[in-house]
Amino acid sequence: MAAPEPGGAGRPESGARGAGGAAGRSRSAVVIGGGLAGLTSALVLADAGVRVTLVEARPRLGGLAFSFRRTGAVGELKVDNGQHVFLRCCTAYRWFLDRIDGSRLAPLQDRLDVPVLDVRGPRLGRLHRTALPVPLHLAAGLARYPHLSLAERARVARAALALKKLDPADPALDGTDFAGWLRLQGQSERAIEALWDLVGVATLNARAGQASLGLAAMVFKTGLLSEPGAADIGWARVPLGHLHDTLARAALDKAEVRTVLQGRAQVVGRAADRGWLVDITTGAKGTGSEQLHADTVVLAVPQYEARGLLPDGALDDPDRLLSIGTSPILNIHVVYDRTVLHRPFLAALGTPVQWVFDRTHASGLRGGGQYVAVSQSAVHDEIDTPVATLRERYLPELTRLLPAARNAQVRDFFVTRERTATFAPAPGVGRLRPGTRTRAPGLYLAGAWTDTGWPATMEGAVRSGVTAADAALSELGLRHATPLPAFGVGSTKEAA
Repeated sequence: MAAPEPGGAGRPESGARGAGGAAGRSRSAVVIGGGLAGLTSALVLADAGVRVTLVEARPRLGGLAFSFRRTGAVGELKVDNGQHVFLRCCTAYRWFLDRIDGSRLAPLQDRLDVPVLDVRGPRLGRLHRTALPVPLHLAAGLARYPHLSLAERARVARAALALKKLDPADPALDGTDFAGWLRLQGQSERAIEALWDLVGVATLNARAGQASLGLAAMVFKTGLLSEPGAADIGWARVPLGHLHDTLARAALDKAEVRTVLQGRAQVVGRAADRGWLVDITTGAKGTGSEQLHADTVVLAVPQYEARGLLPDGALDDPDRLLSIGTSPILNIHVVYDRTVLHRPFLAALGTPVQWVFDRTHASGLRGGGQYVAVSQSAVHDEIDTPVATLRERYLPELTRLLPAARNAQVRDFFVTRERTATFAPAPGVGRLRPGTRTRAPGLYLAGAWTDTGWPATMEGAVRSGVTAADAALSELGLRHATPLPAFGVGSTKEAA
């Protein structure tokens, strides 16, 4: 999820060059990390005319939003490591899709519509919107939402209006937990489960009790309370690897970015001319080596890797990066011999299952049947559970949720785990997140964990990459076209 002002006004055309021109080509940059933050930084820098080298330790691009091939009982599948969605308000990520010519492959809903099934009924409800102005656009859906009582719905509406008045940038909100605030607003445990956590767990990767009120307010204000269409959901109809690796690599090539895969940065230090030297190892076994010289460097790697690469004095307290916790995401993949899910996705209540998605077409499944993926966020207690135990636990739950699964045969069952999928949005995390600028001129930080103002999302990652590239270009004195004016600057921090 995520992004500031909904809408796409002001986006540059895909591949459009900035005004850096020949002056930019005399400048060079090294971007370390080929996830969404690094990809974005590299493209924005190259579009301004800078000579860019992108270094990625893996043999592919895309970071933690990637695909792989699985050959098993049902033949070959193209599997996303986890289900990723975005919203219409995610203007930064939507710009990125435009930039790599991938928007047509990840369309948005015409209007927000989320089926929510409570297996304790069972009863199906919907979270949906109309075209009315905010906040009336959600009124009809909330009025008919069967998973809350009439009194609970009225209290939810009052809490939403109170939430709209909060300033997510207020430091006091960062130190407050979301669940405590919700209870002060009269929200029942049922309302927290059936509405606030239903949305919050998927977007924050934390339950309300473990989430900063500042980040929660930002998510709900932007997604649900900014513009009527802000929360319309989009997702890739192709494997993520096709977007974030194949198309992204083609865009890098066209922008004349040199991409070094299986290259790992070892040392980042100052050059004699006040530029930067980056020592990397190359190749699958790290037996090769190379030293890169650049005018500017962007560290677009996880916070713990950034801490290991930062030169002395770059941050006042670099060890605080290690205090930014992480939160896991578990995905359970099931291939049935017939169709069991008759909609693209649904959310669930009264069961350990959180969200279920149909991945049949995107995976390339052949020979009939259906492939569904169960996306489980903030599952610290299950992330290391053996596959056999997860199978025993979740197949009966899917049968409760999807009656057509009762007579279906399971053709394949497997699990993907991201133990450090996101930074943990815990109360107090805001004071730990650094801005993009460091105290070392020419050295910048990027990644969803930096101070974007957003939780750890694809939107936050892209936003951080734009911010880092924009800061680097400004310091280099290069005029450049940037998408930043279209979505605003997320971080106000400079050196930390």
